[in-house]
Amino acid sequence: MAKKTGDRSKLKVWLDGRVIDYSKAVVPILTHSLQYGSGIFEGIRSYETDRGAAIFRLHDHVKRFMNSMKIYSIKSPYGSSTMEDAIKKVVKANGLRSSYIRPFAFCNDDNIGVNPSGKRVSVYVAAVPFGSYFGTGKDKGIRCKVSSWHRISSSILPVQAKASGNYLNSIIAGNDAKASGFDEAILVSREGFVAEGPGENIFMVKDNTLVTPSKESDILLGITRCSLLEVASSMGFTTEERLVKREELYTADELFFAGTAAEITPIVNVDGIDVSKGIGPITKTLADRYSSIVHGKDDEFKGWLTYV
Repeated sequence: MAKKTGDRSKLKVWLDGRVIDYSKAVVPILTHSLQYGSGIFEGIRSYETDRGAAIFRLHDHVKRFMNSMKIYSIKSPYGSSTMEDAIKKVVKANGLRSSYIRPFAFCNDDNIGVNPSGKRVSVYVAAVPFGSYFGTGKDKGIRCKVSSWHRISSSILPVQAKASGNYLNSIIAGNDAKASGFDEAILVSREGFVAEGPGENIFMVKDNTLVTPSKESDILLGITRCSLLEVASSMGFTTEERLVKREELYTADELFFAGTAAEITPIVNVDGIDVSKGIGPITKTLADRYSSIVHGKDDEFKGWLTYV
């Protein structure tokens, strides 16, 4: 899994309104969000294009970032336009074209206690060089295990918020899959319906129809997921958002993950059952179109790119 991002000591980050050296962006070790997982984050990508770096769906990512804070009653000290400007500044300050961008809001309070006693909220934005999340698996496909750990539901934690603590659910499922020799996990809801991967939405192709779990399955409504549904419809594919049973994964014609980091990654095996021998024809068609869009070569969806 190719996640190494090189020497970060030379990177610039945005912290509370200033662009500073990465090494100077420090917080107290007892910071509330480090102790209790109360941070709010986003994952955004920039891509190299003929016009320089382009950030994919910046406005939509920032909108979700602000909504996540609202859900957790974290009052943002900065508005959406300030956050968008900060993200562009960080990409530009680091001279990055292809990068992974991480805005993060946290309770900068070092008192002990579950409820933060102070009102201070800090926000930073970092951007790092980034390649393929699954390495060669992005092209050859990965093997997945349906986890014994269920996906959290909105009766437990708000699944539509990208909050740090929510992802403990993802970590334990991913650990379980890797300990069993698989590349990634697939989580199901408490009712047993397919939900998503630890950090990715899942799609299934069956009889030329593109199917993805609906929001009733306790999924995060991913921006890449939303994008692919719109792109697929524009290309004439039939799409469905519905409840998906676990056994449907085993008999699918094609399976793939979709997400900001994962982009489009084929799944070739689930629970030891082969689904396909590699990237399927519809998966490849969508992956090629997605690549064209994010690299600024597609006029139909050029509005999704913000150039830096």
